[in-house]
Amino acid sequence: MIGAATASALAQNLETQEIQPAPAAIGADVPATYFGPQPSQVQRELVGEYQNLKSGKIDFDKGTITLPLYQGAMKSGETVWYIVTDTDDKGNADQLGLNYSPKLTFADVGRAVRKATLDGKFKLVFDVGAVDFSPKRSVTPGDAPNFFPPKQFQPSGIGDKDYTPLVKITNAGGHIYNAPVVAYNVSADVLNQFCDGNPDHSLVHQKVVKICPREQTVTMMLTTGFSFAKPVLYLSTDTNNRLTATLEGATYAPGLEDINGGADDSLFSPVERIFVFANGPTGKDNPQRQGLNSALSDGGSPLNVLGGIPTVATDYSPIWDLNPSVWTQRAIELGYRSRMTEEFSILGMVQKGWVTGLDGKKFGSVGLVVDCPIVYRFL
Repeated sequence: MIGAATASALAQNLETQEIQPAPAAIGADVPATYFGPQPSQVQRELVGEYQNLKSGKIDFDKGTITLPLYQGAMKSGETVWYIVTDTDDKGNADQLGLNYSPKLTFADVGRAVRKATLDGKFKLVFDVGAVDFSPKRSVTPGDAPNFFPPKQFQPSGIGDKDYTPLVKITNAGGHIYNAPVVAYNVSADVLNQFCDGNPDHSLVHQKVVKICPREQTVTMMLTTGFSFAKPVLYLSTDTNNRLTATLEGATYAPGLEDINGGADDSLFSPVERIFVFANGPTGKDNPQRQGLNSALSDGGSPLNVLGGIPTVATDYSPIWDLNPSVWTQRAIELGYRSRMTEEFSILGMVQKGWVTGLDGKKFGSVGLVVDCPIVYRFL
């Protein structure tokens, strides 16, 4: 019998294989060893594999990334264990191998960004924002063929009303960092029991596979998707809605409810769009499978479509504005429904009336955002 973490890793491995491009040598008269370096190794914006979040080490077989684990504290004394993935500080992003996101500057509204100070021992002390990881994640799919929406759902991590992964360091430049909490109010000795895996998810984030304070690392499960037809891996950590938190295996972060969506790439927008299909093609072995119906029925990734990511566009934000996407019955009858991998082809389908919002409503933002730092692109 295999553990839940191992089973998740095996499932993720199959998902990663699903989106990995075929070798260039297929159909050619020479072996793969005869080909030169991928263009992206010469210039990162060109086609080919590229690791965006360089601070971590990726295990492609298991679909995970191992990142630095940081220890901080609340003003009230509780220990906070967190990771750092993005910042609006370009210099520090380059220095530490983080994703640079200038859009994060405009996320500082209401509760969306909490404050922290850097103490004399290089530890962050957070003003507010507690997280409870004790609830057990559960979801009951709807009746076939409409597995989405689920009949019942419960996220595994729940933040208090002030919790958000976004943090402004008030005494060190005022920059904003994406610093999702992965464990809260638990000692290093307890967490060190999980250095080899099989973590207790009543103590740690649902995506944690291993966590090891003595080595100052945490290994987390990645999610597969697409951005402008490029297969990608990203890390889904937090969201402002209990349903999306359950479906993503993320933490419910009420502070993110104050993020302003719907503006996409306009002036002062803090978000980028993500397209989530409700009723895409289903079937674990179907090369066209995609969407929430499929994910809830076969346990695979919904293969969401992200907007701009670093090295592809200039508008990247780890805070993704969810645009629910539904194929119309007429589009299904005509055979137009298929796997979508690129933003503007989706928008074209919307413009022609083949894709709508939920329940036939107008397509666009519905006020839901998810914190999903980009990690890697395959093309």
